[in-house]
Amino acid sequence: MLRNKLPGKGTTIFSVMSQMAQDHGAINLSQGFPDFDGPPALRERVAYHMGHGHNQYAPLAGVPQLREQIATKVLDLYGCKINPDNEVAVTPGATEAIFCAITTVVHAGDEVIVFDPAYDTYEPSVTLNGGVTKHIALHYPDFSIDWQQVRDSINERTRLLILNNPHNPTGTVWSDNDIQQLREVIAGRDIHLLSDEVYEHIVFDTKQHLSLLRYPDLAARSFVISSFGKTYHATGWRVGYCIAPVPMMEEFLRIHQFINFSTNTPMQYALADFLHDCPQHHYELGNFYQEKRDLFCALMASSQFSLIPSGGTYFQLADYSAISDEIDTKFAARLTREYKVAAIPISVFYKQPPDQHVIRFCFAKHKDTLREVAQRLISLQSPEGGSDSNATNSSQ
Repeated sequence: MLRNKLPGKGTTIFSVMSQMAQDHGAINLSQGFPDFDGPPALRERVAYHMGHGHNQYAPLAGVPQLREQIATKVLDLYGCKINPDNEVAVTPGATEAIFCAITTVVHAGDEVIVFDPAYDTYEPSVTLNGGVTKHIALHYPDFSIDWQQVRDSINERTRLLILNNPHNPTGTVWSDNDIQQLREVIAGRDIHLLSDEVYEHIVFDTKQHLSLLRYPDLAARSFVISSFGKTYHATGWRVGYCIAPVPMMEEFLRIHQFINFSTNTPMQYALADFLHDCPQHHYELGNFYQEKRDLFCALMASSQFSLIPSGGTYFQLADYSAISDEIDTKFAARLTREYKVAAIPISVFYKQPPDQHVIRFCFAKHKDTLREVAQRLISLQSPEGGSDSNATNSSQ
């Protein structure tokens, strides 16, 4: 009999809601992908390299030109000097990099701390490596970290802390105090860090992204993972990368070679060209998405949803407690069926879901798409003196 290695884990919520959006003809603001293509110049470079012989296996760690450009970018943005020859690995998506990083350091019985709501790939990767995931819930409504709880949760079996900044699904970003608290928590301990920074360039309101690469003491024990798909509006390309010190990267690559070995070759060459020729793209990305965030929040201001503007990523949380007392999974399903807008219920990212009524929208969409979504959601009203749990779709 086949034994399930991930008991209790079914199909990811992203697949579920995207399929539901398709089945009901809904606008899909659930799964995190844009409804527009990446830069034409970047796509042209892919075609160029496909036509010029770059179609065979890439080196294990990635095309040298791309690793060099990554090192240049990291030095420019974070003042961190890395060796492109032995401290960078290009991977087929950030998810594979996360799995390799976890596999590098987690052995049977090791404990790994994650912060809920947590991206749903973390715990399965820990479980498959025989580790134990310990969940610490972020504080609602600002989703801040309780650093004292982190201190209380660490013991001699704690091997890894998984951090996500900017944070998916909440859109929060780290402060200088978070960095200082992290330093104090792990000082003198044999603990590694996995910093999921795939939304590093999407930070709003003139704030800086506090990458762990800015801090030599933290970088020395960190896997820092990024995503070209998020940066260049091309999530289907599945190209990410990991930066880590040499001893950690050597083990990372030893594992990576037996999972996928190499990443799409012509896209790597194209990304190297574009990073060299068009660095303004990642510099301007925050403003690009902040305009969409501001538009979406303004359009939703007359609805009965409550929105605290996201600090980063291209996701926006919305509290619907003034509309319905349904649990978020049922509310999101009804929103998709009746109002033709798909969103993500965030309770699925918790070990123990709190008593809150919050869903996540992806605003990486054309402005007209966001206007249409807002028009549909503004029509969603709570019945006089009660919840909307039995309401049907109507126009205002």
